[in-house]
Amino acid sequence: MTLSAKDKAVVKAFWAKISSKADAIGVEALGRMLTVYPQTKTYFGHWSDTSVGSEPVAKHGKTVIRALGDAVGKIDDLVGGLAELSTLHAFKLRVDPGNFKILSHNILVAMAVNFPADFTAEVHVSVDKFLAEVSAALAVKYR
Repeated sequence: MTLSAKDKAVVKAFWAKISSKADAIGVEALGRMLTVYPQTKTYFGHWSDTSVGSEPVAKHGKTVIRALGDAVGKIDDLVGGLAELSTLHAFKLRVDPGNFKILSHNILVAMAVNFPADFTAEVHVSVDKFLAEVSAALAVKYR
């Protein structure tokens, strides 16, 4: 899936609307992922608590969503802009890239729940395409 100029504009406009609540969305999305897809907890075995709202989940949820915000700013070159994160996830963290899709789904759900009036079908498709492109960019170093 390629992001069109319109998709990019929609993603940037939606991000501008939600950015003040981005941390809460990140925390909710990561908490949802760990609850709904418990197999993803395998990457966080070093955390003392993986429950929704715990300090490690909140901290990492904020880290993830802030990186996604940075990716919005690098939307014209996601592969280059996310190269460092791709290397980290592929070689140090060894995260199965299929988990990027799982987290992306949970991010979409958290966005829709927190911004129901703004999360139109048009926003949904553009943000979904953006998250797919982010996932693909993060998986580049796996090849």
